[in-house]
Amino acid sequence: MDEKKKRLYEIIEVSQGKDRTSRSYDLLMLVSVIVGLIPLTMKKTNGYAQSIDIVTAIIFLFDYVMRFYTADYKMGVKSYKAYIAHVFTPMSIIDLMAIIPVFTLFFPESNAIGLFRIFKVFRVLKLLRYSKTMVIIENVMRKVKQQLIAVLVLTLMYITASAMFIFQIEPNLFNNFFDALYWATISITTIGYGDISPVTVPGRMLTMISALVGVAVIALPSGIITAAYMDEANRTKTRFQK
Repeated sequence: MDEKKKRLYEIIEVSQGKDRTSRSYDLLMLVSVIVGLIPLTMKKTNGYAQSIDIVTAIIFLFDYVMRFYTADYKMGVKSYKAYIAHVFTPMSIIDLMAIIPVFTLFFPESNAIGLFRIFKVFRVLKLLRYSKTMVIIENVMRKVKQQLIAVLVLTLMYITASAMFIFQIEPNLFNNFFDALYWATISITTIGYGDISPVTVPGRMLTMISALVGVAVIALPSGIITAAYMDEANRTKTRFQK
C-alpha cells in the first residue's frame, strides 16, 4: 500500500527526471490549466465554456484529492498534521480556488455563488507549479520574506504618517481620512494621478518628499530580490552542473 501511495506521489509531483508517467501527468495538467482559462476570454457563457469548466474542474478535483492523499510524503511527516498543513499551503489553496467556479454552473441565478466565477483567474496560478523559473522565484521570496516584510511595514508607517500630515495641512482638500491615505499611497508610488493636488507650499513640499521616498521604496525591495535571485540562480546552475 505504501509503495503504491509513494508511486502515486511521484507521478503527481512535478517531474524532475525521465519518469514518463510523471511527465505525461504534468503535460495533462498544463493543458487542462491552459484550456481551463479559455472561458475567461468569452463574454457570455455557452455550452462549450460549460463543458470546458466541467471537464477541467473534474481533473483539478482529482489532482487536489490525490495531492491531499499523498500529503504525508509531500510534507515529510507521517501524521495527520501533514494533511492539515497541506490544506493551508499556498498552492493547495490555489488548487481549491481553481475548482470552486464549477459550482456556479449549478446555481446560475445566485448572485452570491456567481461571485465565485472570478476564482477562475486563480487557475493561471496553477502554472507556477510547473515552471522551473517560478520555483526559483518562490525560493527567493521565501528567503527574503523577512526583509520584504520589514520594507512593507516601514512603507505603511510612512504612508500613514504622511496621510496624517497632509490631512492636517490641507483639511479642505479631503472629504475623509481615507482620501488622505489614497493620496499618500499614489504619491509614494510616484504615480500621482493628479485628482488630488495640494495647493499650499507645505502640502506640495510633502508631495515632493513622498515622491523621493517612493523612489527609495521601489529600489530597496528590487535590490533585495535581484541579489537573492542571482544567488539562487547561480546555486541552481552549480547544482545542475554537478
